Amino acid sequence: MKKFLLIISLFFPVLTYAQHKKTAPSTYDLLIGTYTTGSSKGIYVYRFYAETGRLAYLNEIDDVKNPSYLCVADNNKFVYAVNETGKNGEVSAFTFEPKLGKLVFINKESSSGADPCYISVDKSLKNAFVANYSSGSLSVLPIHKDGSLGAVSQLLKDEGHGVDTARQEAPHVHIAMLSPDEKYLLYSDLGTDKVNIERYHASRPQPLSPASPASVSVKGGYGPRHLVFSPDKKHVYLVTEMGSSVHVYDYDNGKLKEKQSITLLRDGFKGQTAGAAIHISPDGKFLYASNRLETNEITVYSINQETGELTLVEHVPSYGKNPRDFAIDPAGNFLLVANQNSDNILVYKIDKNTGKLIMTRNTIQIGNPVCLKFTPAE
Repeated sequence: MKKFLLIISLFFPVLTYAQHKKTAPSTYDLLIGTYTTGSSKGIYVYRFYAETGRLAYLNEIDDVKNPSYLCVADNNKFVYAVNETGKNGEVSAFTFEPKLGKLVFINKESSSGADPCYISVDKSLKNAFVANYSSGSLSVLPIHKDGSLGAVSQLLKDEGHGVDTARQEAPHVHIAMLSPDEKYLLYSDLGTDKVNIERYHASRPQPLSPASPASVSVKGGYGPRHLVFSPDKKHVYLVTEMGSSVHVYDYDNGKLKEKQSITLLRDGFKGQTAGAAIHISPDGKFLYASNRLETNEITVYSINQETGELTLVEHVPSYGKNPRDFAIDPAGNFLLVANQNSDNILVYKIDKNTGKLIMTRNTIQIGNPVCLKFTPAE
């Protein structure tokens, strides 16, 4: 009997690993948001193969104006998109069928702001949060049980300006992201050089209220853009658009304390730059940020696992114009870069030991790609 139990105990870890390996997704859907001012007509869906980095066209939905940023609901049944259409911005809701990559329009609502550029939703699908760039406001829209959007229930309007009179003449909200525990919402304002912090109460008619403190300031003229939480939830990383830098914060229950600022730029670079997207590898070991205009590259950093601080690894060309967004597949094998002004998406292999990026031959042509989102292909 003891011998039998020993055999079972030795076999069980192997069995568990095999079961895990069998059930882990090997394919994903890649949703691509675009500007429709060129050859693009809306949102595109490709099947992504995590073992090879290969992409295959699945589906698309046309007649969606400038869906420049997307959000996939946690249940994988709904997709939300901003419609960046000038002073009368809108937000669209879709049902999503992962097996076919099929999107079906549900409804559209006003964002109550100009040029909405970012959208996120909470896990329970109670509310959507929209950053209106040109009007410098943050909108909250309730989500109904069928996934449709309701009219704006709360509108937060920033005030003030920054030191750059050309770019920071007024507030410009760029991101609205919930903390991992969804107790707080952080939103950056490029125009006022601040990251604002709100308490979030999902069940309230107006779910946001100022935290204490209600904001942290970034160096004048740097223009905060996008941010990301570390997998261990202890740090927040912010990329600045105008300053082309990454700022590292300790994070604790809605409070941010800056501990490091590091440049995106190569030594001696004097050209035009614009920091854009920022993401962390699934294992939490490496951080990546994109930079546009005359740089057109991805900057790679290693993350100190104890302090959260960054060390430069390398600069990698995006082989296109204006890498507006990029995405790391959930398996952490590949990084995909969307070059907005050269109409292409390129696939890089990630060296998981060093974080370095290796160019592959996998690429697709899409008009003005500006947002990439992975979701499991059920």
